[in-house]
Amino acid sequence: MKPLKTTSTKKKSTPADHYPQLYQDFRWNVPEHFNIAEVCCHRWADDPKRVAIFHENSEGISGRLTYAELQKQANQLANLLRLQGVDRGDVVASIMPQRPETAVTLMACLQLGAIAMPLSFLFGPEALEYRLQHSEAVALVLDASGLDAYLSIANQCPHLKTVITVDCPNAPADFHPMEWEAYVANMPAEFTCEKTRATDPAILIYTSGTTGAPKGALIPHSAMIGNLSGFVASQNWFPKKHDVFWSPADWAWTGGLMDALLPALYFGKPIVGYRGRFTAETAFYLLNKYKVTNTFLFPTALKMMMKAVPAPHDKYRLKLRAIMSAGEAVGDTVFHWCETALKVTPNEMFGQTEMNYIVGNSHQQWPAKPGSMGRPYPGHQVAVIDDDGKEVSTGETGEVAVNRYDIHGHPDPVFFLGYWKNDEATRNKFTGDWCRTGDLALRDEDGYLWYQGRADDMFKAAGYRIGPSEIENCLIKHPAVANVAVVPKPDKERGNLVKAYVVLSPGIKANDKLTKELQAHVRGKLAPYEYPKEIEFIAALPMTTTGKVQRRVLRLQELERANKNGD
Repeated sequence: MKPLKTTSTKKKSTPADHYPQLYQDFRWNVPEHFNIAEVCCHRWADDPKRVAIFHENSEGISGRLTYAELQKQANQLANLLRLQGVDRGDVVASIMPQRPETAVTLMACLQLGAIAMPLSFLFGPEALEYRLQHSEAVALVLDASGLDAYLSIANQCPHLKTVITVDCPNAPADFHPMEWEAYVANMPAEFTCEKTRATDPAILIYTSGTTGAPKGALIPHSAMIGNLSGFVASQNWFPKKHDVFWSPADWAWTGGLMDALLPALYFGKPIVGYRGRFTAETAFYLLNKYKVTNTFLFPTALKMMMKAVPAPHDKYRLKLRAIMSAGEAVGDTVFHWCETALKVTPNEMFGQTEMNYIVGNSHQQWPAKPGSMGRPYPGHQVAVIDDDGKEVSTGETGEVAVNRYDIHGHPDPVFFLGYWKNDEATRNKFTGDWCRTGDLALRDEDGYLWYQGRADDMFKAAGYRIGPSEIENCLIKHPAVANVAVVPKPDKERGNLVKAYVVLSPGIKANDKLTKELQAHVRGKLAPYEYPKEIEFIAALPMTTTGKVQRRVLRLQELERANKNGD
C-alpha cells in the first residue's frame, strides 16, 4: 500500500527547528523532597470539580472521579494499609485494569512511602507468582480480572499478609480477603503524606529479561520529573486548557503508567480509563466521546485504526492535537495517514523502564523524520556507543546509551535506582556513566537516531516488550519439550510474532495437536501476548562451544525468510 497523499496543492511548510536552543537552554530542577502522590493528586484536590479520571467499561457503564475523590479514597486506603502494618519501603502489589481503584491504590502507596508494584491483569499464574515472591510484596489489591490467577498460586506467596479485593462477588467461599467496599470506605478520610526524598523508591516494575528471570526495575520519585521534558515535547507542549488524555496502554506497564496516567495527573488534567478489549472502533468511540486531545498509541493500534476507518473525520468529530507513538517504528504509510486522515503528525518516542522518555520527536518544535526515533529530549545526554563506551561516528551503528549527567554536568533524574535484589545486573547495565539500553541505532548528521535492532535477544511484538527466557522456561516444563529457543518472526501487522523453535523429547512426534497443546500450555501460565504464535520443530538448536543457544542464528534465519517472501 502506498502512503496516502494530501489533496492540497499548496507546498507544505517545514516546521522551524527550535531544537538546538531548547536542548541547550534546558535545566533540571529537582527538589530534595518530592512525592509523586503529592504532585499528581494532593495539590489538585482543593478543586471539587476538577476531573481526574473519566472511566467506562465494555458494557458502556461510565462515570468520573474528581481529584478530590481520588485524594479522599487514597487517604482511606493508605490508612487501611497502615493499619495492616504496611510501612515505608514495603512493596504493595496491585492487579487491576484501567479503573479508578488502580489510580487510588497507586496514590495511597506513594503517599504512605511504600513501593507500588502494578502488575498486569494479563499475567498468568507463573508470571504472577514469580513477581510476588521475588518482590516480597506484603499486600495485594486486585479485582476480578486477576482473581483466578492469584488464587491458583496464593499458597506460594508467604510474604503476602493483606489481600484487598475490588468487585469480586464470585470469590470462593473459603477465600476471605478484605473487601474494598466494606473496609476502605469506613476508614478516616484524612492522611498526612510521608515526607519522601526525591531519590526514595516509589515504583517497582518487572521487565522481561533475555537471560534468567525478569528483573525488577526500582523507580524513584524523581523519575516523574525526569519523564516530563519528553512527555511535554511529544504531546506538543502539554498541557493546554481543554486537554484530555487517553491511551489503551495498560497502567501496569511503563507506557501506560509513566507515559499516560502519571503525567496527565501531574498536570491536573483528566485521563480516560477504559476497561475492555482494544478495537479500532472502540478507539474512535473513546476519542470522539471524551473529546480526547492527546494520546499515546502503539504503531500496531494505529495500523488497526487506519485499516478499519481510513477517513475518520467523515464519521467522528475528533479533537486530537497530539499523538505519541512508541514500541516499534511507525513507518511511512501510517505516518502519512496520521498526517492526512487524523490531521496530526505523530511524534515517535524511545525509552525504557529503567530510563524512560529519553529520545523522540516534537514536530511543532523540530521537524519529524518518518521512521526516526527522533533526537535526545532536553535534559538527556544520549549517545551511540561501542562496546568500550566510546561514541561511534555519524552513520555508524552502535548501542544507544544515556549518561548519568546532562550536558551541563547535572544529574539526570530519569534513571532507575537499580534492579531489585540484583546488584550484578545493575552494574552490567552501565559502562562508566553510560547506561546501556541494549538497542542499536545510528545517528545521522542532524542528530536524529535510527533504530537498527536489539543488541541482545529482546524484541517487541504488537508493542509489548518480550523476553525469550520466561517463555522458554515455561515451555521447557512441558514433558514433550527437550530444548527450546524463542525468537521474533517479522510480521507486517505487529512488527514481530513470537516464534518458538522446539527440540522434542525422545519418542515424541511433532503434529498439529502438540503445537496447539504447547501454545495452550504457555497461554495458561503467562500473558496472552507471550504465547508462541508459531512453533517449528527441529532436531537441534544452534549452540556455541560453551553450550549457549545462538538465538542470533535463528533470528537471522527468520529475517532471511521474511525478505525472501516479501514480508
